[in-house]
Amino acid sequence: MNFPSELRYTKDHEWISLNGNVATIGITDFAQRELGDIVYVDIDTVGKSLDAEAVFGTVEAVKTVSDLFLPVAGKVLEVNAALNNQPELVNADPYGEGWMVKIEVNNPADVETLMSAEAYQQMVG
Repeated sequence: MNFPSELRYTKDHEWISLNGNVATIGITDFAQRELGDIVYVDIDTVGKSLDAEAVFGTVEAVKTVSDLFLPVAGKVLEVNAALNNQPELVNADPYGEGWMVKIEVNNPADVETLMSAEAYQQMVG
């Protein structure tokens, strides 16, 4: 499994990458493996300001539907439009082409409070 060291992670299996005050968010390699084949990503929160741990969308796999949780508070700026026609990008490239949303982060320092790659790897075993 892949745990990029430059990312931060949540207990709910989201990853976040911060560039200035804009963060890119997706689900981890572990999460996509647990879910199985992803068939649909539903995110309708563009333009909304949400608190940390608020649900920003759902991901539907063959076996289940899971909520997606925002790692830090912010405003949803953009959804990865490629996922509308190719939700399987989340399985194929969860840290690249399979990203889910970009947000404007309320407090960039909050990102540093999330788990490091090492801590996340220990959590998932």
